[in-house]
Amino acid sequence: MSNRIHLAHVNHALPKHRKKRRFLVVEDEQDLAELIRLHLKELDAEVEICGRGDEALTLIASQTWDVVVLDLMLPGVDGLDICRSIRADGNNVPVLMLTSRSTELDRVLGLELGADDYLTKPFSTLELMARVKALLRRSELVVDDGAGQYLEIRNLTLDKISREVSIGGKALDLTAKEFDLLWYFAENPGRVFRRTELLDHVWGYGHEGYEHTVNSHINRLRSKLEKVDPDYVFIKTVWGVGYKFCSADELDNLS
Repeated sequence: MSNRIHLAHVNHALPKHRKKRRFLVVEDEQDLAELIRLHLKELDAEVEICGRGDEALTLIASQTWDVVVLDLMLPGVDGLDICRSIRADGNNVPVLMLTSRSTELDRVLGLELGADDYLTKPFSTLELMARVKALLRRSELVVDDGAGQYLEIRNLTLDKISREVSIGGKALDLTAKEFDLLWYFAENPGRVFRRTELLDHVWGYGHEGYEHTVNSHINRLRSKLEKVDPDYVFIKTVWGVGYKFCSADELDNLS
């Protein structure tokens, strides 16, 4: 039986007048927060500032945001707890975490709790803008040509433009990084990836200290896939090497 994988272009018309993006900056250093707002407004965005973690939780839960720029050290509730709460609520808003801490443990912890990217103070505004633009592209809020791709392997379907994933017609709620990881796997069925390869492609980090982040994201992704359909094992561990996404024929043999 041949692999049933479809890669097709899907046309999406873009509206002439796109709604302004909305960014939330959670930062208690007022001067820095104002500087970030000044630059992010250049992305045709409305930017709101919040200086307390507890107030930020209310804003994030009650309103829709395109990106949250989140400081780690905050009064009320810290950034790690905010990030944990965002993901626990099933909110997939892209999160860029800011912090004065630069230890590997802090970075890994932030990423494992669901932050999409990490920027250590002091940073340049050019780097900040580049990171935010990258998050927008990943979440498909910025579409250059209106053309997207669609993948189907057995009962699993992925749409790269809408970033929608379903198994047997049942939708999966994935974070931005989980979608990027699943798409990369699904594009390369049967290929074994080392953790460092996944880091370089999906996260853009080349540091081996982040390998636990790969493990955590894969475990969460597997759990979400298997919860909808336990009959298929899409992502398989290759002991001593890394992970691979099973081909259609392999899925039939495993089911």
